[in-house]
Amino acid sequence: MSQFHTLTVKSVEPETDDSVAVVFDVPPQLAETFRFTQGQHIVVRKKLGDQEVRRTYSICAGVDDNMLRIAVKRMPGGVFSTFANDDLKAGAQLDVLPPVGHFFTALDAANRKTYVAFAVGPGITPILSIIKTTLAREPKSRFVLFYGNSTVSNVMFREEIEDLKNLYMARFSVFHILSREEQDVAILNGRLNGAKAKELMTAFAPADVVDEVFICCPQDATQEIIDTLSSMGVDKKHIHFELFHTESVVAPKAKPEPTSAKASGAANTAHVSLILNGRKTEFDMPLDGSTTLLEVARDRDIDAPFSCKDGVCGTCRAKLVEGKVDMAVNYALEDDEVEAGYVLTCQSRPLTERIVIDYDQA
Repeated sequence: MSQFHTLTVKSVEPETDDSVAVVFDVPPQLAETFRFTQGQHIVVRKKLGDQEVRRTYSICAGVDDNMLRIAVKRMPGGVFSTFANDDLKAGAQLDVLPPVGHFFTALDAANRKTYVAFAVGPGITPILSIIKTTLAREPKSRFVLFYGNSTVSNVMFREEIEDLKNLYMARFSVFHILSREEQDVAILNGRLNGAKAKELMTAFAPADVVDEVFICCPQDATQEIIDTLSSMGVDKKHIHFELFHTESVVAPKAKPEPTSAKASGAANTAHVSLILNGRKTEFDMPLDGSTTLLEVARDRDIDAPFSCKDGVCGTCRAKLVEGKVDMAVNYALEDDEVEAGYVLTCQSRPLTERIVIDYDQA
């Protein structure tokens, strides 16, 4: 399992009026540790005042770019995003977890695929990594990007995207959808949602020729687009999504009633075996349908990985080897991952009296 490493910030450059691109200096001895797959993300940790702040940021560089870069957009009331935009400078040091995440598909130089991506605002960050890497490594494939913003001035990595368009003129198409700035082409005006996705797909990327779709938008738009594409005939197995914003995420479902302890008359506790970095730790925790595995692990000073605690980033992903849990929220794992036994420990509440959880298999 991964652990934090202290990296020096190589550069901080303005990207838009309210966002910066941050490049890290990765020393040679950590080059393999921080090698990433397109679409992956890192967790950044910083102590600001008396508060330890952790944030998840997608890597916005191609695999072949030989750099580790993220972008930080200022969020209203955002502690770290305000710090990054106002005070972070080259030479500063940040604690960083090595790249994780499964927001990608395997690439093959022999592929002749059509990829489509939908991104809104900072959702472009993992999408940019996926586009750059795919176009470079699959010379017979093409990519179509639908990118939503309020105005042109809010478009992150606008020049870089245009450079890619010029470099891969025959294989890369980009369509900017603006919600607060009128464009001459009517279809490119408005918000990027399910209805707009149907218009765009019909006009520029018919569903029957699309092989893979990547979506990184707010939760409500993401769900609308998924439903729309499914109704148009795109197989859900080929629709991949990642959320970047949690304000619109629906409320968690009601906590389940753990039945095993009640049925057997046993004590209302679960015995947990937790494997992390090759070490097994055992402890008991309430079998109450409310307390999560991550909460108890952190209370016991186990350095279990986490970031958002909202079931969105996937940093706390682990393999459930034995027992059953309920995940109140899951926006990070795809269906096949859940079927394979992976869980988000920040959302996992034991339903059985014995749980074996393995972070090293994540």
